[in-house]
Amino acid sequence: MFVILYYDANEKRVSKFLKICRKYLTWVQNSVFEGEITKAKLEKLKYELKIKVKDNDSIIIYEFRSMNYSKREVIGIDKKENNKFI
Repeated sequence: MFVILYYDANEKRVSKFLKICRKYLTWVQNSVFEGEITKAKLEKLKYELKIKVKDNDSIIIYEFRSMNYSKREVIGIDKKENNKFI
């Protein structure tokens, strides 16, 4: 499945959320991530994030079964392109 995840977190926890999300998804911009993920890994990701959520933090996850009818358009710099692994 394909997932888009974004969060709004207290400044103290942003780096923790970033570190967790980067293990499973591709960083797109600030607190936005996307990528293909298995159901099991998505559940693990959710579990790890739930442990860190406090106060007024929020995490939004969109799940898509298929990307057949989707289009991704970037106007300006595509930060996702800078995440290439060697």
